[in-house]
Amino acid sequence: MIEINHLVKEFKRPVRKQGLLGMFKTLFSRKYETKIAVNDISLKINEGEIVGYIGSNGAGKSTTIKMMCGILTPTSGNVYIDGLEPYKKRKKVVQNIGVVFGQKTQLWWDIPLIESFKVLKEIYQVSEEDYQERMSFLCEILGINDFINQPVRTLSLGQRMRADLAASWIHNPKILFLDEPTIGLDVFVKEKIRQAIKSMNQKYHTTVLLTTHDMQDIENLCSRIIILEQGNIIYDDSLEKIKNQFGNIKTISIKLKDKINIDDLNDFDNEVTYEQKGEDLILKFNADHVSLESVMQYVFKEFSLTDLNIKGIGIEEVVKNLLASEEMEKNNV
Repeated sequence: MIEINHLVKEFKRPVRKQGLLGMFKTLFSRKYETKIAVNDISLKINEGEIVGYIGSNGAGKSTTIKMMCGILTPTSGNVYIDGLEPYKKRKKVVQNIGVVFGQKTQLWWDIPLIESFKVLKEIYQVSEEDYQERMSFLCEILGINDFINQPVRTLSLGQRMRADLAASWIHNPKILFLDEPTIGLDVFVKEKIRQAIKSMNQKYHTTVLLTTHDMQDIENLCSRIIILEQGNIIYDDSLEKIKNQFGNIKTISIKLKDKINIDDLNDFDNEVTYEQKGEDLILKFNADHVSLESVMQYVFKEFSLTDLNIKGIGIEEVVKNLLASEEMEKNNV
């Protein structure tokens, strides 16, 4: 379905000098520096898979997706989408893909949402029967009936993201690229979008490539993840394996009313670590070794608090741990 072989993307940019004089010199300078955004990556994604494509900011995720869509041409290597190279056969490829960029919209800003859907129906030459069937399904799972007649410019961010997801599915694409589809959304809308992606995948067997910084998106949707760092793939395997490798790490941040002594706290047989930062107390532990429930019971019993936040291991921390592991292996060789 998706096949990438030794893909490389380089960007050249002029070397800019400082100051007004330097700016004018740059206009006539032929000196360039090369930035490698994607560095010799290869991967295959099969039909019906939901794959998390993750990494820190600037890792090369969006650049890869743009090459898969035919927006960018590779410096070297090949991308095949259902057997076609997208930058050579872009019109044929876009008939079978859908794209959602969290920071951009494909909807027409000043017309009612329903009219945007009708325009896309004509662009992709979707039959009336197929259009009505898909709209019925999309309206049900995404809950867009309440605002389908509003101009797009009047929609909230959460409404617009649901509308963009629906728009990307009008033509029933074989492959869907989702670039930060839940960025900036509240918990309710995030869950709505996750459930919609699951339902679409189950009903239409759509292949989904998802980039996100939200580990909940990954845990709820993906069985396989690919981690990119500085243009290189550093991990391509199951989510379960990486969980076993680094553990189910939880971090609890507590804003305290009263001062405490960390040395007097229960460390659950050295399983829970404590760190105090001003009024905040940070607890970190592996939830596979000590239950979240028991730690929370202890927190509410022992502390007088004004705020509390719980989060799992983040993308940046996963990448940092992977790089640290690779560095240790190199040093031990």
